[in-house]
Amino acid sequence: MSLPARTRGLLPPLVALLLLAGCTAVPDDPVPPRTTRWRPAPGTPWQWQLSGRLDPAVDVPVYDIDGFEHPRSTVADLQRRGRKVICYLSTGAWEEFRPDAGEFPRELLGRGNGWEGERWLDIRRTDVLEPLMAKRFDMCRDKGFDAVEPDNMDGYANDTGFPLTAADQLRYNRLIARMAHDRGLAVGLKNDLDQIPALVGDFDFAVNEQCAQYGECEALRSFVEAGKAVFHVEYEVPTGRFCPRARRLGLSSMLKRYELDAWRRPC
Repeated sequence: MSLPARTRGLLPPLVALLLLAGCTAVPDDPVPPRTTRWRPAPGTPWQWQLSGRLDPAVDVPVYDIDGFEHPRSTVADLQRRGRKVICYLSTGAWEEFRPDAGEFPRELLGRGNGWEGERWLDIRRTDVLEPLMAKRFDMCRDKGFDAVEPDNMDGYANDTGFPLTAADQLRYNRLIARMAHDRGLAVGLKNDLDQIPALVGDFDFAVNEQCAQYGECEALRSFVEAGKAVFHVEYEVPTGRFCPRARRLGLSSMLKRYELDAWRRPC
């Protein structure tokens, strides 16, 4: 950490030079680009925490945390503890509480997606969304994250207020994957089960909510067969009901609360 210029001017020149020589980059300097991309294997344990005070002490090799809410120093601390760190972002919905919310044109905002302050995006408008998402992916890269979890990736299957098609979703999801890869980041396919056969080759892992509750876990087998992790959570089904099947399928499964705080009950 460098000293203020006024303070440095009061030091003898030799001492000032020694201090400057020993300085490292400030915590918010961009992380050097990666030459290889992380590829998590099936069955890799994980922690997913998007609310509350972050607990860095969970003994798992992967953490998934909010990309906006955490500074580079938090990412670096988790990595010093031996974790890979995933940057959670919403790429398919607008969130009124994000610092860049005002940059999204009103005509791109559709119906609510079920969460307060969030609305589906018109993913057909890649001319506008690509530069906005590029800034977010740059943020994840510059904070040193290993991967990205882009959320709300299945708008075409929901009542968004826009006439989105499966082809629109495939095009957008592949754009998101390519943007992550261009920055050396791994990227996960969030839900969007029906398009897994078409997208498994574009993504490095999957993130799924409630496939056991809705009888959909079999659809994730393609990721496991490709040697790619499936990070899976349930909220309402007890572990005794979903864990045996999840283990047989090779999923990385746990029970969480809907608020996604630090509490977890892994399989």
